[in-house]
Amino acid sequence: MPGRRPVDPHELRTRLAAVARWLSGDGPDPDRVTLAAAVRLSVRLLADLAPGNTVEVRVPPFAAVQCIEGPRHTRGTPPNIVETDARTWLELATGHLTWADALTAGRVTASGTRADLSNLLPLVRL
Repeated sequence: MPGRRPVDPHELRTRLAAVARWLSGDGPDPDRVTLAAAVRLSVRLLADLAPGNTVEVRVPPFAAVQCIEGPRHTRGTPPNIVETDARTWLELATGHLTWADALTAGRVTASGTRADLSNLLPLVRL
């Protein structure tokens, strides 16, 4: 099976720009297709920047990736999981929200000793 192509930085910036006003609280809610594209591309960028299979990052219902080098899990629920909603993920990915603030506010669930994305975020600054 061929590998997936790397995220195109221009496409990612275009998708994130489409939700930027919403993230800053100044715009309308994006439509589902726009929101899904922004989430999927940004989660894929995380996997490109931190390849591996130790942590599973979930942004239901749009995306889930495995990332960060270390022990690989092969069956069942992975031992290291990060899960959040689409808005919180995009705020983290773009620097509108810090990892620490998201955890404190209960906007991110992080379980496992390696489920810490603080050194990888933000992915892109708008």
